[in-house]
Amino acid sequence: MGSGSIRPSGGALFRGVLSATGAKRGTFSDVPTTFSAFTASVPARPSTSPGAPDALEASGTSGPAGAAGASRTAGAAGRAAVRRGRSLRAAAALAVSGLLTSPLLAGTAYADQKDPKAPAPPAKMSQIGGELMGAPGVHVQPKPGAPKLPGPDALTARSWIISDAASGKVLAAKNPHWQLAPASTLKMLFADTVMPKFPKNQKHTVKPADLAGMGVGSSLVGIKENLTYTVHDLWLGVFLRSGNDAVHTLSAMNGGTKATVTQMQQRAKELNANDTHVVTPDGYDAPGQVSSAYDLSLFARAGLQNPDFREYCSTASAQFPGDKGKDGKRATFGIQNTNRLLSGDYDMKPYPGIEGVKNGSTTNAGSTFTGLAQRGDRKLLVTVMNPEKKVHNEAYREAAKLLDWGFAAADKVEPVGRLVGPRSEDDGTGAVAAQGKRHKGGHGSTQAALDSTGSGGTWTAVGITGGAVVVLGAVALLVRRRRAAK
Repeated sequence: MGSGSIRPSGGALFRGVLSATGAKRGTFSDVPTTFSAFTASVPARPSTSPGAPDALEASGTSGPAGAAGASRTAGAAGRAAVRRGRSLRAAAALAVSGLLTSPLLAGTAYADQKDPKAPAPPAKMSQIGGELMGAPGVHVQPKPGAPKLPGPDALTARSWIISDAASGKVLAAKNPHWQLAPASTLKMLFADTVMPKFPKNQKHTVKPADLAGMGVGSSLVGIKENLTYTVHDLWLGVFLRSGNDAVHTLSAMNGGTKATVTQMQQRAKELNANDTHVVTPDGYDAPGQVSSAYDLSLFARAGLQNPDFREYCSTASAQFPGDKGKDGKRATFGIQNTNRLLSGDYDMKPYPGIEGVKNGSTTNAGSTFTGLAQRGDRKLLVTVMNPEKKVHNEAYREAAKLLDWGFAAADKVEPVGRLVGPRSEDDGTGAVAAQGKRHKGGHGSTQAALDSTGSGGTWTAVGITGGAVVVLGAVALLVRRRRAAK
């Protein structure tokens, strides 16, 4: 490792923290309105012309409107009926208003569909990590005083998730289990799978076959045939330049592309990342290759436990080996990390506290990004997939907005789910973790305290039902009192 070529590691955040861990292609259709059942159940008051009788008022008279001979007694009865009708309407309105403004409902989910032609998530998705994780739409459960989550005009990504990196609590999410093309963020799974196998000082001379099979237009770091590179060099190429040539070289060292893909799929399964189907190790577009914002967060959380992974993903710039000169010495050239929250850009400054991890962009995936940032003692993970707003660096802008919100809201929201641990300690429901099982490394589970968040949707439903019973009971009491007063 060249002196000064690597930015200091992101720290020991993940020491002693456990890794959090078939595939259909994602269907592309956007989000139904979560509360449509409530709004649809409130009948609109019939529109009337000035001076026209209210519908209930007309029905309360004893004969045709204005009919001669209507008795004063009948008129009084009609007016009483009108008053009762208005009171009941007011009570019903208050009931619905009370439900819609209840803290139990406030901010739990909302729709953000703007374009009817925009892609939409499946109606049902995986519930690993909690019931709300499988429901389409945006999910957030603010407590009093919580900052407002940026709206759909600011967060246009098809899928995103923000979570506490240490505890795994999901602070908010939109379609987190939607299976979408991952682009080069899938390289996090590649690194988590392959990196432990080779010491960073091991050397490899690149053969022509090592670079075979790369997709047209692949991002490259500039690896040349018949030249020798260290494993350290190759991982710099993977993380800083998203080099598919570096990925294919490491895959060749690992027994070939096919073997590496098989191992990556096995690793995804071990991490409970069931939305992921691996076709290529580099994330290049391929039929059936999908992942999800939830799974990408699992890959980042698992990889970040490895100090080498943390070192590479937090490196802003480095020197990379070039060709041999006439004197036989290797030249070097500078490379910069394409993660713009880490390295910055002409229209963007580095994000304060950013510590990695990986970005990506392809035709099918659009822009994708998973990032880790620290503020004080808190570290947050964010994943953003395919913003609909096609603005330069938009994925990073939306990730930064989520991080800003997350640091301000972390203690002021109820978690809507959790990042689960690997299968050896967590079956995705929290039951295994609750039993206090330990994984092979001997570390106790970090997820046991999060078990209750997996049923957050159930408790929300219970709260709504209880609130409805109370309000409807109040309406019934008002009706009985009116009848007794007749």
